[in-house]
Order: sequence, then structure tokens, then C-alpha cells
Amino acid sequence: MLDIAKLAGKIPGISQHFKAQVTASYEKLEQSQIILQEIQAKQQELIEKHETWRDHLIFSVAIPVEPLNTCITINAPPYSHSVFATDGSQIAPSHHEIAYCYLINVGRIMLHYGQNLHPLLDSLPEVYYRPEDLYISKQWGIRTEEWMGYRRTVLEAEVLAEMACCWVQPPGAHYDPNLAMVDGSLIYWFLDGLHYEARDRILPPILSAWEQLQEARIPFMGYVSASRSTEAVNFLRLYTCPFDNPNCGSYCLDLEEKQAPCQVIEPLRDTTVWGQLLQPGQRGPLWRSSLRILDLYGEEQHIYFCYVNVGTEIARIEIPAWVAQDSTLLEQALGIMLGQVSKGYGYPVALAEAHNQAVIRGGDRVRFFALLEQQMIRVGLQNVGTSYKEARKRGSIA
Repeated sequence: MLDIAKLAGKIPGISQHFKAQVTASYEKLEQSQIILQEIQAKQQELIEKHETWRDHLIFSVAIPVEPLNTCITINAPPYSHSVFATDGSQIAPSHHEIAYCYLINVGRIMLHYGQNLHPLLDSLPEVYYRPEDLYISKQWGIRTEEWMGYRRTVLEAEVLAEMACCWVQPPGAHYDPNLAMVDGSLIYWFLDGLHYEARDRILPPILSAWEQLQEARIPFMGYVSASRSTEAVNFLRLYTCPFDNPNCGSYCLDLEEKQAPCQVIEPLRDTTVWGQLLQPGQRGPLWRSSLRILDLYGEEQHIYFCYVNVGTEIARIEIPAWVAQDSTLLEQALGIMLGQVSKGYGYPVALAEAHNQAVIRGGDRVRFFALLEQQMIRVGLQNVGTSYKEARKRGSIA
């Protein structure tokens, strides 16, 4: 039990710390606006510098594909359109339960506007209990709980593609604009540290699902709320580098990243800087991410992003290259996304509903294991039950 009286004594120090951070951020923010003004005429020069010195940088830099002062008002969504979304949740395996297995539940949402059609709101559960599901990741040093999360990412992409593509098949038969959405980033950082055999079981099926969406011309995006990314801000660091060439390995290798001389506007995030430039309903410039892991995605699935003032926050919108390079699909996707945020009172309603369909609550977990226990007893298994530790925790008198 948390002792609130003892905790209260620690709160004033925390609030003073954050107050000092906010004051410093305001000063950095003013400086960032000055830098943005100065580098607009040197944007191409900095892009070329990055191309030359990319391998010598110790930080990741996104490359703008539009002028840095781009502020484009997003059009309203079309009257008739459809939105597809998925999200996932899981029950982690535990040796204290009646069976060592895990469950992934993927929420599916299909909403139609201006078409007089019924929506789809449901979920698809998958249970993994075979040894090849539970222990295959051990050979690569990956815990089962982590592997479960990776498998969930795959299922979300596969279910989304299947649902959306089945709706528009045969190709060209359905002409109303569409949008497929997932919650979170499309840049899967965790892949970078995985053994190549493990990575080959995760990334190819995701890319295959994206290719299905591409063939059906259904624009696809990842909606990132409260983004902490600094990829775009790092482009400004190329300008603030005091050396003729941004060779971090030669000049700053012995320094911590926060002590690097180019960190004159640290710790600002992209959303903070572009939040000062964008009005509600506007997007900033498109950026091409240069993270190394994206080299595995292929050119057409390479990730681009932009920041959008959705009214309640500055959201990071990530899209594959084939959407970013098609102005019609891009405009369609952003318009529908903004409409979803409006309908969801600050967050896309399709994503919120996908989460609600996917989420596994305490009662759901109890019912799942109760059903499993009944079936195990029915087939004649003996001594079925939770561990004494788990039983004691559930029956605590404290």
C-alpha cells in the first residue's frame, strides 16, 4: 500500500525541478526559432552535409523533403469514407497460473461515414501454448514476454491488412476514400538489437501486410501521441555544429551527448519546436527518417513523417514512402485522420475503439483461466490449479 502522507513530503522537490526545466525550455525554444529562421536558406547545404557525414554522426537526423517553414492547412475529410484500425493487448505467461501460455487479443474497427453501413467493432483472440510458440525465442536470448510483444505487432499489421483489403476487393470496386491506422510508431526500434533469424520472423510478415495495403491503394499511417522524438530537431544540430565538418567521431567521441557543443537547444523535442509554428489543423514539413533500421524496410516502405496540430496536441504522423510520395493519398489520409481526432475529442476515435475492443481487464483474465481450467479437468488432467503463491496473493487479508 502506498503511504500518501510520506509521499507528500517528496512532492515539493519534484515540482521545483520541473519548474526549472520549463523555464530553461522557454529559453531554448526562443533560440530554436532563431536557428530555424537562419537555416532556411541553407537547408539544401545541410542536407548535402548530412549525406557526406552521415556515417560519422552519433545522433539520428531526419531529412526534410519540404521547406522547413512549411505550414499547410489540412482539408476536411470527404463526406463518404471508411476507416480501419487495430490495436492489441495480451495476457503474459506465468508459471504460477494453471497453464503456461499467453494470449494476444487484437481489436478490429471498421467505421463507415456517409455510406449507411454498419460498423465492425470486435476482437480476435489467439492463444499460444505449444513449445515452439513459448520457447523458440530462447535461442536468441529473447524472453517469452518480449517475444509475445513482437508477435502482437505482427498480428496487428496482418489483421489490419486482411480487414481493409477484404473490404475493398476486388481492386477498384470500392471508390470511397479509406484510411488504415495503428496506434504508435511504424519504426520498430526493437528490431535493431534482434538476431537476424528472430528479425526475419517479425519484419517480413509486417512488410507483407503493408504491401497488401499498397496494392489496394489504402493509405496507412501510424499515429504517435505525445511523441518524444528529436529526429527533426537533430537536423538543426548540423547547423549549430561549431566545426567545419560534423565528424562526431573525431571531435566529440569522449563527450556525453548532452555535453556536445551542437546541443544548444537540448532538451527540446520536435513537438515543442513545431508546436510554435503550426496552427490547429495545419501540418509541418514532411521528413524522411534516416534511422538505420529502416534500411531493412525497402524503399517503398521507408518511413516518412510530419507533425500535425490536431487541436489538442502536436501529433507525429508516420507514413510509408508510397503514401508520402502520392499527394492525393497523403491529403486523403491526413484529412480523414483529422476528422477522426475531431470525432474522438482529441484522439482518433477508431484507435480509441480498437484499444477498447482489445484491452483485457482483470475479469477477462479470470474468465480465460477459469474456462481453461474447466477444459483441462474435462479431458482428465489432475492437480489443475494455480501455485500456492498466486492463491495466497489473491486471498490476501491485508
